[in-house]
Amino acid sequence: MKLWSGRFRKETDALVNDFNSSISFDARLYREDIEGSIAHAQMLEKQGIIPPEDAAQIVAGLEGILEDVEAGNITFSADNEDIHMNIETILTERIGAAGKRLHTARSRNDQVAVDFRLYLKRQIGDIRAELLHLQQVLLDQAKAHTETVMPGYTHLQRAQPITFAQYLLAYAHMFCRDVTRMEDCIARMDECPLGSGALAGTTYPIDRAATAAALGFARPMGNSLDGVSDRDYAIEFLSGMSILMMHLSRLAEETILWCSWEFQFITLDDAYSTGSSIMPQKKNPDVAELVRGKTGRVYGALMGLLTTMKSLPLTYNKDMQEDKEPVFDTVDTVKMCLPVFAGMLETMTVRPDKMRAAANRGFINATDCADYLTKKGMPFRDAYTAVGNLVYYCQERDKTLEELSLDELKDISPLFEEDVYGALSMENCAMSRASFGGPAKAETERQIAAIEAFIQTREGA
Repeated sequence: MKLWSGRFRKETDALVNDFNSSISFDARLYREDIEGSIAHAQMLEKQGIIPPEDAAQIVAGLEGILEDVEAGNITFSADNEDIHMNIETILTERIGAAGKRLHTARSRNDQVAVDFRLYLKRQIGDIRAELLHLQQVLLDQAKAHTETVMPGYTHLQRAQPITFAQYLLAYAHMFCRDVTRMEDCIARMDECPLGSGALAGTTYPIDRAATAAALGFARPMGNSLDGVSDRDYAIEFLSGMSILMMHLSRLAEETILWCSWEFQFITLDDAYSTGSSIMPQKKNPDVAELVRGKTGRVYGALMGLLTTMKSLPLTYNKDMQEDKEPVFDTVDTVKMCLPVFAGMLETMTVRPDKMRAAANRGFINATDCADYLTKKGMPFRDAYTAVGNLVYYCQERDKTLEELSLDELKDISPLFEEDVYGALSMENCAMSRASFGGPAKAETERQIAAIEAFIQTREGA
């Protein structure tokens, strides 16, 4: 018999029972459900709503259920629909009438809301730790390549000389924003809905601040209708994870390009690559490709929940049961992607020779050549045109700017002198870009130190 069966005179149809049940996926909330129930029972006892001896039995019974669940000694039933009714049913079977007092002054509506928030707070902490580790991997690689010159790109065309350290640090900075987005998400979800009841609160003299504090929340939610119907925190979590996965996907795409035969900027470790069933020479970047692919999966979860919530009236509607699976799947996906991605980057072999060779072609020091003329007194737009003519001249003769003789250069402008060759050196071009955030060694070392400080303030927090 279902716990809510009092006004019903027929058994639930088997198809409806299966369709309505959520225990197949919300079983993972067992710990949070038990923690919430313990806090609720202790508050009920403190407020004189249930007898102390009943509260003690409830708490002991719930603690025993937690131990048995984690030991694999409990099988949940679809007949009890969800994790909340499963645990309450098992509790009542074990301790008798005292277990029936647990649901006093609460509803499954506020119960699931508090469980879900507790779960996400815990999972965000785990994801943040994995992301901080990935950032450290990027920093370690960047430290080794503060002077490794490579071409920077716009429109996927070689543009200006930078360093591999600066390239990696760009992603490290992106991930800093992802970390702070997670922290912002936790700050906004740090309100406890327990005590909202089904929607309108309760006539019992409950202490919502006490249960909020016991469960580690900053405060109770301010409106009971909002308390049971809000899923902003889940949408915000999915939005933050979508942005994080977008960043991972961009770096995955770069990795796929860099390890291709056409680039050869890096070589992936055998342990993080796969082969072909027919082509014996192949070494495929499947880790990067799967991360790129799984990004769409996370985007889908966000769009799905936004669509589910877009027209729901207050307060709770059964549609909201559809919030769990996309969030759970996103948690699993992101927690799977981050460590394997970090391992791939940590074990890759960087090819500075290939990067430097690529920098030699494509006239990526053309801007520096124009800057040279500008510093000699020529207006920048005139310098731009002069160097454009030089590039055309070089292309016609299959030369680089550095390979031109001084006489050839002077044919374009008498301002060119012998010191132009130093200005055109790829190393000088990269290292002279010492503006804040640039590729100069001192600047990349400053960025590394800043991001390491960012990581250190959060490790263990």
